[in-house]
Amino acid sequence: MALPKYDGLFNPLLQALHNLGGSASISEQEDEVANILKLTDEEVSEIHRGNRTKFSYRLAWARNYLKRYGVIDNSSRGVWALTAKGKQINNLDKSEVKKVVQSFISTSKEIPNNIEKATDSDELRESEWEDDLLDVVKGISPDAFERLCQRLLRESGFIQVEVTGKSNDGGIDGKGVVRIGGLLSFHVIFQCKRYQGSVSSPVVRDFRGAMVGRADKGLLITTGTFTKDARIEAQRDGAPPIDLIDGEALAQKLKELRIGVQVKEKVVEEIFIDRAYFESV
Repeated sequence: MALPKYDGLFNPLLQALHNLGGSASISEQEDEVANILKLTDEEVSEIHRGNRTKFSYRLAWARNYLKRYGVIDNSSRGVWALTAKGKQINNLDKSEVKKVVQSFISTSKEIPNNIEKATDSDELRESEWEDDLLDVVKGISPDAFERLCQRLLRESGFIQVEVTGKSNDGGIDGKGVVRIGGLLSFHVIFQCKRYQGSVSSPVVRDFRGAMVGRADKGLLITTGTFTKDARIEAQRDGAPPIDLIDGEALAQKLKELRIGVQVKEKVVEEIFIDRAYFESV
């Protein structure tokens, strides 16, 4: 079926959260909603703008509406869950949801007729700086991107990180060692992909073929996204596991480690009324 608009995702999203035990990360929601709607890999991976797919963009709007409607909420760790109200509801009237939510926010700013152009959601505003950052990263040279990934891994605790991309080493761009608790160490090889679109499962299979027998783990880093089949292939039973870092995760990691990203902390002003003063005037 064709990818529904944001309001056509209200009930699939609600059902997905029920199916997943009442809570789920965004990636778990996307997989479950795609399964419910029987969406093709092409429909799930179609790019909307920047690094964001149409599917994730519309699902973000669905979350925004259902949160305002009071049936779901999210934690600071990015986990979304059904509220007490949401646990009691299995089907929503999308017209009623839109009516309630739009009337709620129309007092401050009217919702545009074209929801695709709206910017009311914090989650969607969050993606704007990510898109800007990834546009900058996509504009650097392949060698520079490999060095950026090298720095990222070093800042994340990897040691002996080397870039080997120039050696045409079977698609392997670099290698390093990650040490756990000062006792155990794992050899990791990585590949860097400056993609505008989605990395497919054949890319994952080819990378695995290059890493077999040479490392304990594989790490595939891209400025784009991964198709559903690629994510399944990365964790296929009986095959060496490969960890995937897509553009969104890459941007968040660069922000967390302050690599090429500056964050100005906002100071929240707290105001207390000195009632004793007014009583003594």
